Amino acid sequence: MPDPRVLEILRRTWGYDSLRPLQERAIEAALARRDSLVVMPTGGGKSLCYQLPPLLTGDLTVVVSPLISLMKDQVDTLRDLGVDARQINSTTTEVEKRELVRAARSRQLRLLFVSPERLVAERFQEFLVSLDVGTFAIDEAHCISHWGHDFRPEYRQLGELRERFPKATLHAYTATATAAVRRDIAAQLRLNDPAVLVGSFDRPNLSYRVLPRLEPLKQTIEVIERHAGEAGIIYCIRKKDVDEITASLRKRGIDARPYHAGLTREERTATQSAFADETCNIVVATVAFGMGIDRSNIRFVLHTGLPKSIEHYQQETGRAGRDGLEADCMMLYSAADVLVWRSVLGEGGGAPRRLLDEMDRYARGAVCRHKALVNYFGEDFSNPNCGACDLCLGDVEVVADATVIAQKILSCVVRTEQRFGAGHVIAVLRGENTDRVRSLGHDRLSTYGLLSEHTQAELRDWIYQLIGHGLLEQDGDRYPVLKLTADARRVLRGEENVRLVQITRKRRKSKVESQSWEGVDGALFESLRKFRRELAAARGVPPYIILGDRSLREVARLRPKTLTQLREVYGIGEKKLVDLGERILAVVASG
Repeated sequence: MPDPRVLEILRRTWGYDSLRPLQERAIEAALARRDSLVVMPTGGGKSLCYQLPPLLTGDLTVVVSPLISLMKDQVDTLRDLGVDARQINSTTTEVEKRELVRAARSRQLRLLFVSPERLVAERFQEFLVSLDVGTFAIDEAHCISHWGHDFRPEYRQLGELRERFPKATLHAYTATATAAVRRDIAAQLRLNDPAVLVGSFDRPNLSYRVLPRLEPLKQTIEVIERHAGEAGIIYCIRKKDVDEITASLRKRGIDARPYHAGLTREERTATQSAFADETCNIVVATVAFGMGIDRSNIRFVLHTGLPKSIEHYQQETGRAGRDGLEADCMMLYSAADVLVWRSVLGEGGGAPRRLLDEMDRYARGAVCRHKALVNYFGEDFSNPNCGACDLCLGDVEVVADATVIAQKILSCVVRTEQRFGAGHVIAVLRGENTDRVRSLGHDRLSTYGLLSEHTQAELRDWIYQLIGHGLLEQDGDRYPVLKLTADARRVLRGEENVRLVQITRKRRKSKVESQSWEGVDGALFESLRKFRRELAAARGVPPYIILGDRSLREVARLRPKTLTQLREVYGIGEKKLVDLGERILAVVASG
């Protein structure tokens, strides 16, 4: 059972009744003064793991954060909960610095947010030594690893903390990290016998769909209209795509804002602020837009092109549904995206090329999207139907005679001696009369023309689905050739069936999507959103800091009449009850 004191602080400060199992273990490690490495998906509540312990111990925790906007959001949220948290960065005034020092020396300060560059500065470290700081929390810890998807050189210097603060405990937190990245983080930070806590990478509230990119602008508008009045991020591969889609949306009266590295710093800041303040709901961006986006009620993430790795995809889609409510993650896929990324990555192969190929296989695959994602990060997924992806919801249909088609494809790979890539195997199966096919004598193979009635796109799709099923694999970086796996032999012998799919026009709601709105008074929810937005504007903070969508939906479902009833709503702690209670009840009464 968790420490009763922990639950009391959790309930009183955050308005939550319980911890998730991994949160509980991470907090236990911090309270036991044991180093830790915590991998928890976006929206899994990892910030609570380092925010709660100092409220119980009364000590100061220094939090390393990579972006000023990320620090500000966390500090604003904590101070709104009544916790003395501060930040020190380039925006901090001299008056604020003096007040910070006073609060730290008087042991009032509980959480101090700093950048890695500030933390390794000699003078600042001397200040921390004088405070006898014993706990450091490194957020976004994947930035320390060369194997991570967002490596930042300045994070490497954090290994010096072990020497300067030998008695301190170090705690690393990240949302995405493969086993290799986890090992690198622990080594670079010189963690001492850390508690390595890896949560589930599955986000059951997210629905994953991959659609052929046919008419990207029309498809994008359909997604926005389906989420009218809700927040979403539209990711593009290139800056020019961002500009073109933004301009087209704005012509149609949709307030979309662009974000990419080609804009000025002021323009990027304006877009980010408008999105956080909910004065703008749609951002069209390259991957430059991401870390530091703490808005919890993003209801969709649309990729108009293939992300360059599954790590990037997991991180980018993970920005949706951070409040635990339903969210759509859609990808518009075209084989041309692979060529675009290869031109960006250059001629070299290696890790970037392998990561891209894995992303391509995911997009083409016929395996449950949730299963494919968590399996990639080394986690088992036993649920036979996730109920939240295009494959499990029936957005696709099963191909007739799939096992026979699979046997023909596998046989062709064998007949061509497992020495060729997908393009050549497809040419043979389709019976194409090309110089290369004839010169190799492959027009005389028994598999020549066996699938001539199918298009190149269909066959390529099915080959990648067979790779996704673990029946084929690609060997080689620059010129990947197809090879059979051990499991493929059972299919060829007729001992095992294969499922292949193709896209339909159906779209069913996920289980979470259906349940989360059950019993909610939609009009009251909108009134509460308006109240939240006006209050946030008056206070100069983002609306989600006032109250999250999950809390608003619960109020609109329960329609509380008293403060006692309101106290039972998720996310309403003592300070929020005193601060907002009567006004929320007034909105409910008039709704």
